[in-house]
Amino acid sequence: MFTLFQRYFDRLPERWRALAHKLVAGEPWFDRIVILTYAVITGLVAVAFTYAAEAASHVFRLVTTGGKYAPYLALIWTPALTVVALMWMRRFAPGTMGSGIPQVMRAIGPELANNQVKWLVSLRLSFHKIGLVVTGLLAGLSIGREGPFVQVGAGVMSHAKRWLSPRSEIDSHDLMVAGAAAGIAAAFNTPLGGVIFAIEKLSGRRGITHSSIVIACIVLAGLVSISFFGNLTYFGRLRGQELSWSLFVPGLTVAVVTGLAGGLFARLIVASIRGVPDRFTQMRRAHPLRFAAGCALLVAIIGIVTNGATAGAGYEATRNLLEGKAEPTSLFTVLKFCATWLTAWTGVPAGIFAPSLTIGASIGHDVAMLTGVTSDAAIPLIALGMVGFLAATTQGPITAFIIVMEMVSGQSMVLSLMACSLLASGISRLFTPPMYAELAMLLPLPAAAADLVATSTANAAANEGKR
Repeated sequence: MFTLFQRYFDRLPERWRALAHKLVAGEPWFDRIVILTYAVITGLVAVAFTYAAEAASHVFRLVTTGGKYAPYLALIWTPALTVVALMWMRRFAPGTMGSGIPQVMRAIGPELANNQVKWLVSLRLSFHKIGLVVTGLLAGLSIGREGPFVQVGAGVMSHAKRWLSPRSEIDSHDLMVAGAAAGIAAAFNTPLGGVIFAIEKLSGRRGITHSSIVIACIVLAGLVSISFFGNLTYFGRLRGQELSWSLFVPGLTVAVVTGLAGGLFARLIVASIRGVPDRFTQMRRAHPLRFAAGCALLVAIIGIVTNGATAGAGYEATRNLLEGKAEPTSLFTVLKFCATWLTAWTGVPAGIFAPSLTIGASIGHDVAMLTGVTSDAAIPLIALGMVGFLAATTQGPITAFIIVMEMVSGQSMVLSLMACSLLASGISRLFTPPMYAELAMLLPLPAAAADLVATSTANAAANEGKR
């Protein structure tokens, strides 16, 4: 019987025999099931992260609004929790520092050893990152969760590698890119933004060899997010999208101002991490915990001045600006800018995507007020400010305009958003290098495993010679 079957099988065309071998082996199908399962897990982690982050921000508001003197509790609460988060990070998860995007950009490079990659991206670090970002939001720092989503998603997806078959063509690079893009898509509820982010920011050093896997992971993670939060945009549908030539000069002003401000912000972030020869850098290196507590105290003071508006990601402030429900204080733009910069200077894990959107929205609002544009006509300028500042800070103009367009349902403003994004990013590039690329190269890495072995062998030989 087996002989007859073998003869029949040998007469089949080559492609049918190859397909039969694959079906019998089952490895490609098993690998795809594993990857898609991890994509679902990534979406669930993103949902849990979102709920935890929102709960932390809510608790901070409750603590600081419970009475006449409650806001002043932040003067103790914010520095204390900041120091706790920084101590935990330095002791257990130093690879979680910063936003998380530089870690993934560095990890997908071909020059790192396996132990160095795990120091930057791993499942263990993902859970540490979630806990530390939630602690930062609980402290009332000016941080977002979207950048950290990138490192978290990459860490979750990279864990799938251990379950893939030995002959799998999908490597850790593809998994990290897929997880990072899925994290962005789930964080903003912008699937197209996740795809563009993967192409624009994560594939520069190496091509995405399995783009279909990346897109499938984004879709699944996005579907999981939608099943919990609904298929809704963050800021509803933008009102007043009809643009006229009367808004040309104000819109151009928004693009130029956000380009300059975003470039300055990116330059400050890089300089803060790299350090410059001044007293503050010396203090930060000598006494990192005290320095972080001082920065957090300033953030708390800024929060008191703005009635808590600068705490957290800033989504509520951005939504109020787009809906025309509240007028920010005259110095809100500068204060949110400073609060976000000081938060990054502490060294705790913190994202800047959401705060950048808030700062940009406030710049657009300020320009509208200064140029006499009011009512619904000012709303497009606020949207332009969001995309301009985000593009100038991240120097990812395509990602910025896609994300903002999806967040505000601004399809009729596509060309305006794109033009503002490109102009602001171009202005930023005139005086500051790409922020994430600079931060990626500043990350301290442990020695490669081979270097550690060589060093220990040399030390042992030297000690033996002394004997």
